[in-house]
Amino acid sequence: MKVIVIGATGAVGKAVVEELGQRHEVVTVGAQGGQHQVDFANIDSVRGLFAKVGKVDAVVVAAGKLHFAPLASFTPEQFYLGLNSKLMGQVNVALVAQEYLNDGGSITLTSGIVAEQPIRNGASASMVNAAVEGFVRGAAIELPRGLRINVVSPTVLQESMGSYGPFFVGFEPIAASRAALAYARSVDGAQTGQVYRAW
Repeated sequence: MKVIVIGATGAVGKAVVEELGQRHEVVTVGAQGGQHQVDFANIDSVRGLFAKVGKVDAVVVAAGKLHFAPLASFTPEQFYLGLNSKLMGQVNVALVAQEYLNDGGSITLTSGIVAEQPIRNGASASMVNAAVEGFVRGAAIELPRGLRINVVSPTVLQESMGSYGPFFVGFEPIAASRAALAYARSVDGAQTGQVYRAW
């Protein structure tokens, strides 16, 4: 299969590329790195990416920015960071991918453990991740041509504990390679509308 991985240069993305690359042709995409670049918060940029890459069998998104801060100090603009990036960026990819996926192809998006297990400073992350999961459930019943859509919900990664460890006290981190297996289940499997929990 030919698979686009958006966010291929991040901790999760690198592990997904390594896992899927054992069996498939992987096209790597990043905001700045990778074989192609995209600003997935801009749907015209997403359309340009797919126009260049052409028909594919699967699309994986392992990208998206979020703001972490105490709720008392959160501003609407800080909430919009996650809404525009991690939520609508992934929705943009799903909308455009419909036209470029071969019959039976798949879309795999990324949420996160805080959709179900909230943390301090994470109100935006909980909101956005839960919204991504809601979108996937809704989209799964409407996609044509046997197209599938799922979402992977990873916990904090061992590789990211230096940055995010203080937010996730008491959580058991996992290796990015373990999270990548959940993406492989989505790409190589047969289910749709699923939330694959990597925790």
